[in-house]
Amino acid sequence: MTQYTLASSTWGQEELDAIQKVIDSDMYTMGPQVAQYEKRFAEFFGSRYAVMASSGSTANLLMIASLFFTKTPRLQRGDEVIVPAVSWSTTYFPLQQYGLKVKFVDIDQETLNIDLDKLKDAITDNTKAVLLVNLLGNPNDFDAINQLIADRDILILEDNCESMGAEYKGKMTGSFGLMGTFSSFFSHHIATMEGGCVITDDEELYHILLSIRAHGWTRNLPKENRVSGIKSDDPFEEAFKFVLPGYNVRPLEMSGAIGIEQLKKLPGFVSIRRENAKLFVELFGDDPHIQIQNEVGSSSWFGFSMVIKPGAPFGRKDLVTAFQEAGIECRPIVTGNFLKNTEVLEFFDYEVSGDVSAAEYIDQNGLFVGNHQVTLDDEIRYLRSVIDSLS
Repeated sequence: MTQYTLASSTWGQEELDAIQKVIDSDMYTMGPQVAQYEKRFAEFFGSRYAVMASSGSTANLLMIASLFFTKTPRLQRGDEVIVPAVSWSTTYFPLQQYGLKVKFVDIDQETLNIDLDKLKDAITDNTKAVLLVNLLGNPNDFDAINQLIADRDILILEDNCESMGAEYKGKMTGSFGLMGTFSSFFSHHIATMEGGCVITDDEELYHILLSIRAHGWTRNLPKENRVSGIKSDDPFEEAFKFVLPGYNVRPLEMSGAIGIEQLKKLPGFVSIRRENAKLFVELFGDDPHIQIQNEVGSSSWFGFSMVIKPGAPFGRKDLVTAFQEAGIECRPIVTGNFLKNTEVLEFFDYEVSGDVSAAEYIDQNGLFVGNHQVTLDDEIRYLRSVIDSLS
């Protein structure tokens, strides 16, 4: 019987009432609830604009695609984009799909984010963008990264899908780059069935995102916009005018309505996650056999990573077996070293900057267990006792 799950439902009666409100309205596709959620989302994260999408993965797709459609393209096929070697697959796939040159850089084994020294070595005159990933709730060191790219024309983008509510020096992650993406999938900090968001302060990119989210048409653009100029007042003409090669990655109206309620609860959710993390750090911070994630800024603690140190009396297989027998759910650290996926990498134009020894190590020796928006004192102490039984 499972005693410690990876995730749990964040919903209450408020979310069920929000769903019923949409059912009563008989409007299920993207509408006023999504628009209200976007407004509140932008305000919460300190951004001018937010665009909701069907998932964090499609938010990443929209973010990358939009950079090709500005009047002066921010990216072009063949441009070099630096990424960390550990992230989710759909951090990388939009880069391949738009013909970008992907340069993989190792992670820091302690923070699990991109290794800053190796990032410095990877940056060249060919580098056009760095796509940062705030892994498992942990912010990157944005001050150090901005110093590395000072006086260079390099875009900073953020995949913040695992780190909603994290902060670096009082500023929300996801808002440090030109654009940042978020996920509200079930296991994440808030849940909207499926869902994601892109935030930006750039008006032109915002209008492009609105267009390519829904077919590349002008229907969802303001009358005066940075994509098509001034829209016609004739709805018959304008409603089916296509100007960009877009998608249909619109969210459901239910997802927007649920998101409004979930966003109200997010500060409390993150606060409890941080309290859980205090106990986790207290119990595991000095462990002789387990290395935990070193917090940068103020993490929102998506989960609790555990990397087995060299010389430990047990291996990861032993740990996984013990957890399974004890009813503790666990999984690899995101995808581990993404470069092990040689079949899909055949479709990429990519290179690896230096070695990826840390990514390889956590791929073989790391895992994570869940953190929740409810108190986990008993579960974390239970986790400690199971590991103690292996030593």
